[in-house]
Amino acid sequence: MAYFDHEPLVIGDLVIPTPVVQGGMGIGVSLAGLASAVANEGGLGVISAAVVGMTQKDASVARDNIIAVQKEIRRARVKTKGVLGVNIMVALTDFGAMAKACIQEGIDVIFAGAGLPLNLPSYLGKDSKTKLVPIISSARAVKTISRWWKEKYNYIPDGFVVEGPMAGGHLGFQPNQIENPDYQLEKLVPQVLEAVRPLEEQCGHKIPVIAAGGIFTGADIKRFLDLGAAAVQMATRFVATDECDADIAFKNAYVQCKKEDIGIIQSPVGMPGRAIINDFLLDVKLGNRHPAQCPFHCIVTCEQQTSPYCISAALISACKGRLDNGFAFIGANGYKVKEIVSVKKLFETLEMEYEQCGGSESEPENC
Repeated sequence: MAYFDHEPLVIGDLVIPTPVVQGGMGIGVSLAGLASAVANEGGLGVISAAVVGMTQKDASVARDNIIAVQKEIRRARVKTKGVLGVNIMVALTDFGAMAKACIQEGIDVIFAGAGLPLNLPSYLGKDSKTKLVPIISSARAVKTISRWWKEKYNYIPDGFVVEGPMAGGHLGFQPNQIENPDYQLEKLVPQVLEAVRPLEEQCGHKIPVIAAGGIFTGADIKRFLDLGAAAVQMATRFVATDECDADIAFKNAYVQCKKEDIGIIQSPVGMPGRAIINDFLLDVKLGNRHPAQCPFHCIVTCEQQTSPYCISAALISACKGRLDNGFAFIGANGYKVKEIVSVKKLFETLEMEYEQCGGSESEPENC
């Protein structure tokens, strides 16, 4: 299965026919169900490893993230023969153990962001086939990671995801950079491509750059592929699908969301994030939410004593449909979601939008 009249995404010896990576969404939004459905359509399906143990119904693994992520990978493998990845936040307290477990499980790709994954190659075994793809927000990060990996591990990254400030969730930008034109994805992609070129000369093969953050339509896909990206990463639009692992109430929050409902918050983990502003977040702003304790200590940068709420508990509650006790992260274009469809239908729609921007003399305005 392949969509779009474009060459496939190639990461080492992996060939992904449809050049779309489904972004990893925690906590519990993208697990085996969504990832396998995307992989079945020829894309790259991604499981989020963030506090994945708390998404499990089995009480015996509810506190064990490592066992839980292995379980999700195995569940996905049963459902698809396509390419699968895991998104692991560098800021997770169990990052190293999680990376090692996913590699031992034979996951195809590890995507690592929310920090610089400087020691990620150290978890590879002699016969490991897992590809390592950092998620970055600047060309400078490309140079820092690649130099460190080369010197310490004699390893060159297998690809890069460059994520712009229109993404949902935690953002790798300062608040004053989010609306700054100099930091928009259209500017970042060419800069990262330029930084990657010397690495390609070193290793003698292409290193794919995947554009992410705010990509919503087939027209967006074409625009960034034309800029030189090997593929795009999309997350927000996959939430409103039948196969998304979140509760229907979470998906409906996207469908019902208006542009003015989306805002930037300051996360307890010390990063800005983009979310649907709801009563829970308004209560947080008023100082009416206080965590009784830190149940997980899942993020290294979280200040437990001063945190206004537990972000893991809030995100888990929202994913399970209890939005009175949590909230939903969302991309800047999430208000454009109008209905819940199957993953297959979504890909068909994206392909139609892509083809409408196929270079005709009278292209639609949004192309």
